[in-house]
Amino acid sequence: MDKPTLVLGASPNPNRFSNTCVKTLVSAGIPVHALGLREGSIESTPIFSGFQEIDNIHTVTLYLGIENQKPWYDYILKLTPERVIFNPGTENPEFQEMLIKSGIEIIEDCTIMMVQGDRF
Repeated sequence: MDKPTLVLGASPNPNRFSNTCVKTLVSAGIPVHALGLREGSIESTPIFSGFQEIDNIHTVTLYLGIENQKPWYDYILKLTPERVIFNPGTENPEFQEMLIKSGIEIIEDCTIMMVQGDRF
């Protein structure tokens, strides 16, 4: 089953984990949407900025610190993903509680390791 995934905090910088995450997801055949502070691309995957209209997102994986997540709360909730992955350093009890109350699963894990370990 496809699990279309939104990488939030995507960066064209190859030294960033979000960049590696996009490449890992694409290599695994998982449909990827990338949103970042600036537009650009990660190989053939475009990075868009701002609140994009995206349908049928299964998973949102976060590469934003807590303070940078706040403007995205409503946007993510409106996407109604099945789950949100909080990568190391992005854990956010306030937002996690909001997601749980909305029936959205939260996972604290590394998306890259989940995909590589066949746990995605």
